[in-house]
Amino acid sequence: MIDEKEINSKADLIDWNKEGESILWYRNRINILKDTMRYDAKIKKISDFEIEMAKTDFWNDQNNAKSIMSQLNDFKSQCADWNKLYIQVNELLELYKLASADGDYSLYKDIESEIEKLAVLLFPLELKTKLGGKYDKNDAIITIHAGAGGTEACDWVAMLMRMYSRWAEKQNYTVDIIYSADGEETGFKNITMIIKGKAAGAPHYIYGLLNSEIGVHRLVRISPFDTNKRRHTTFAAVDILPELEDDIEISIEEKDIRIDTYRSSGAGGQHVNTTDSAVRITHIPTGIIAQSQNDRSQIKNRAIALKLLKARLHELEIEKQRATYEKHYNEKGSIEWGNQIRSYVFMPYQMVKDHRTGYETSQITDIMDGDINKCISHYLTWKSKNKK
Repeated sequence: MIDEKEINSKADLIDWNKEGESILWYRNRINILKDTMRYDAKIKKISDFEIEMAKTDFWNDQNNAKSIMSQLNDFKSQCADWNKLYIQVNELLELYKLASADGDYSLYKDIESEIEKLAVLLFPLELKTKLGGKYDKNDAIITIHAGAGGTEACDWVAMLMRMYSRWAEKQNYTVDIIYSADGEETGFKNITMIIKGKAAGAPHYIYGLLNSEIGVHRLVRISPFDTNKRRHTTFAAVDILPELEDDIEISIEEKDIRIDTYRSSGAGGQHVNTTDSAVRITHIPTGIIAQSQNDRSQIKNRAIALKLLKARLHELEIEKQRATYEKHYNEKGSIEWGNQIRSYVFMPYQMVKDHRTGYETSQITDIMDGDINKCISHYLTWKSKNKK
């Protein structure tokens, strides 16, 4: 960042010109995106849907009505996001032109900041145009399991949890931790959280975006828990499920489940440790377990655990048909060398490399701080090219 007192130096004027080029570059990308996302077609469909909804018999077919409402919200959200970008980039270009004509280079920092905002808004919308799966629009349930490695592996789970939480924060999403099993010294043996969009009724594509994270993540670093300062390699497995609607057609019979209550542990205040509010539901035929301890209410925890169980049973059915390269790693024995999808190397050099796409970056601090959109983008491109 430059000092305003030095704004009139020759070097700064060159930077000023580059800012103008950046604005034009973003405007071109936004115009290209309009065609890619089929903006005009979506506007036409929005009009058609609204005419359909005005009919007196619209709600006679509940399933069709819900489908139309879902598509309508989706199209409106995408078009609104594009409109916001279009207005912002053109207003920014006009501001730049006026400042250039007046020689008012004191606006450099403001314009630089607005360009950064364009990047934050544009990138996720470009990513969403690459998504088309049935549940890609849904919010996401993330579970992270520690592999072999004891304390080091539990700390790695905590690091990944923070990475996804920071990513969610940057996208203006919310994070709810619904279950965690603490490590003996630090971190977590496993943790489950739900990432949700804030706008009610609007699709956020969180599941579709985070599909890139399913698999084993490998960490290489000098362990802070090793008194001899040796380099360690450890693993953690990330599993992503779509959060499903409450009316999803997954039949769970009472005789097939066992419900246990217990006292919550970990963060949550004094009350959470003195009542049996936590709920564990075991699906006996499959052995799948769903747990929730986030809320003080046992009833609410039971509802969350049932939703999580439905999602896992639904995913089990999808898993039978899913291509092997998207296989989930739920067993501890699979969280090991040779199965990793991405490596995070802190020593002897700094590098994050995705082994599926070949994408790599030395900006490991940014990645661990939640800047994973480029990893997601390369994965979606790779996935579309390799789709059978």
